[in-house]
Amino acid sequence: MKGTVKETRFENGLVVLTDRMSEVRSATLGFFFRSGSRHEPDELNGITHFIEHCVFKGTERRSAMDIAMEQDRLGGNLDAFTTHEETGFLIKVIDDRFEAAFDLLSDMLFHPRFDKADLESEQRVIIEEIKMTEDSPEELLGEIFHREFFRGHPLGLSIAGTPETVRSFDAETTRRYHAQAFDISRLVVAAAGNVDHERLVELCEALSINGSVGQLAVPSAPQYSAPIHIEQKRGLEQAHLMLATPFVAAPDDRRYAADLLANIIGGGTSSRLWQKVREERGLAYSVGASAIMFQDAGVFSVFAGTSPEATREVIDIVLDEMRAVVSNGVTADELQLAKDQSVAAILLGLEDTASRAASLANYELIHGRHIPVVETLANIDAVAADDLQRLAAIYFTPENLAFVALGDLKNLARDKSSFTL
Repeated sequence: MKGTVKETRFENGLVVLTDRMSEVRSATLGFFFRSGSRHEPDELNGITHFIEHCVFKGTERRSAMDIAMEQDRLGGNLDAFTTHEETGFLIKVIDDRFEAAFDLLSDMLFHPRFDKADLESEQRVIIEEIKMTEDSPEELLGEIFHREFFRGHPLGLSIAGTPETVRSFDAETTRRYHAQAFDISRLVVAAAGNVDHERLVELCEALSINGSVGQLAVPSAPQYSAPIHIEQKRGLEQAHLMLATPFVAAPDDRRYAADLLANIIGGGTSSRLWQKVREERGLAYSVGASAIMFQDAGVFSVFAGTSPEATREVIDIVLDEMRAVVSNGVTADELQLAKDQSVAAILLGLEDTASRAASLANYELIHGRHIPVVETLANIDAVAADDLQRLAAIYFTPENLAFVALGDLKNLARDKSSFTL
């Protein structure tokens, strides 16, 4: 589905991007801020995520109920998220409600009320959210992994914060940090669908008039750790584990090869680990691999949930596959299948305005420019099997390997020699 991408850059840093799809009746509008949990000082860990929640609690013109009712009236597809590196708000509407959607989002994000009672209520909500993570072994393992792998760095801290930090977010602290992190200079406005670029620029000009430049600390590059960390948790039927190594960062030209390598090892039902761990041996219901990329760091990780008795066998299978890629690379058929999967995901995403708006913002936030689909497809096609083997040789090394597990694993060896490549 063909689109026309346009951009406008304001002197204050605001970027407006549109991908016009005149043949559809929907439109997705997104406000994306270059502010995430890694930009927070340690004592305010979780405040970006807290603000993401609290902007729904009311503004100078709208109550929380007004926001909820208007959201439903517009279509009900309003989503918000906080990551380590960005905070985003997306709303999908019929094209003739686009300006109403802009008014709602801009009001929420730039004129939040931050009422004391509302903040205290949302503190309780987020603390319950943190407790839910602690009750979910898969999510808790992810928190433990980040804490150990990025030890002493903001990437190692929870996006949601801790109960202690969340309770400290009073109205003054929240307003002050909101003025810094949700400043107009950090904003990318991205829209896709039946949208008019010039009209969106006009709407954004009012934002630029009222904006003020805020300052956040420039995050330092992380130092990787290679822990062997086993956290005992009785009462779990399964052991949950992750094996990981550093990997390429998001702006790296090798990112296409990195994604394909992770896909071949554990990205789908035809992947090596799915077939060997689940289909052939029946050792796990859930097993896979992923490549997570930040602006200045990356992680290749394998995750699985298995019985405590089978944990060692699963670990050995994973290590064997990582060694095999270093020694023998991947086959032409494996590489082509991974490419086909990636291309299909990209092309199918072109049919969805929300996907296209998010892609516009993602390219701008990471690369500072729009990357056309044809360029992305050409870069995927250009990846050779040797590229994947070289990546594996660089990153799949004994000194890089980290292992983190959660469960009743008192008999599992913890020495580094038990986790060697």
